[in-house]
Amino acid sequence: MHSHESHSQHEDVQHIKTAFFLNLSFTFVELVGGLLTNSMAILSDAVHDLGDSFSLSISWYFQRVAKKPRTKEYTYGFKRFSLLGALINSIILLVGSVVILLHAIPRLLRPQQPDVEGMLLLAVLGLFVNALAVYRMRKGRSINERVVSLHLLEDVLGWIAVLVGAGVMYFVEAPFIDPLLSIGISLFILFNVFRNMRESLRIILQGSPARLNVEEVKKVLLAMDEVDDVHDLHTWSVDGEYNVLTIHVVLRKEMSMANQRRLKKDIRQSLLSLGVHHCTIELEVHDEDCEMENCC
Repeated sequence: MHSHESHSQHEDVQHIKTAFFLNLSFTFVELVGGLLTNSMAILSDAVHDLGDSFSLSISWYFQRVAKKPRTKEYTYGFKRFSLLGALINSIILLVGSVVILLHAIPRLLRPQQPDVEGMLLLAVLGLFVNALAVYRMRKGRSINERVVSLHLLEDVLGWIAVLVGAGVMYFVEAPFIDPLLSIGISLFILFNVFRNMRESLRIILQGSPARLNVEEVKKVLLAMDEVDDVHDLHTWSVDGEYNVLTIHVVLRKEMSMANQRRLKKDIRQSLLSLGVHHCTIELEVHDEDCEMENCC
């Protein structure tokens, strides 16, 4: 059993490692190809792929780091380190997209005919490489792999757009399509960058997890026969996936230690089904003076 789990974990790292080298290698091909074909669309996608390569390297690294046990300095483990990589990656994509927009908008006003045949060749090659990376990632079952797979799927869609645009320009002289594609890709990247940065900041500021319904948590707990009330409920997420909760539970009547342990076990099982992976529960009785009840 241990051997099987170790093999699966090793495969997780290998999938991301393979996708990283595929993506990074083709990024350099894109940069050279974009300059040779005079295509802003391909150059903008190269910037996107460079950001993806950095994201993959971070994912690769943290896929390994996340397996490390917690320490005295990091009592929740190393999961939150991935947020630092996400923010750095977002800043790189943000700067790169703005630079591309500054070059693409003037080109839209004064279009230059790109090398359409070269664009078509790069688009076909780009589709193949990115589709191979997506296929490689989709073999994995970890959350990290699935997220990276979706990120790479965006690249596939971008190359489909370049292929369609180049195909139109092959038959029709419409050089404005190239910078228009570049602007569209850059705006799409910026939209996702701001969305990811907002999500990362929410986690860093310990906002309640977006996928965890606090009212549903209260409803489930109050439905238990032994529970009369709940308060001092706090939720946050370590990395966007691993959710933590602390709560004070007021009992209808005093319970033996054995029954308290059973109730805590039932509460943890119920909360786990709602997306809470770690919870701290404090049980109280009615006449107990809780200093935390009106705090925060």
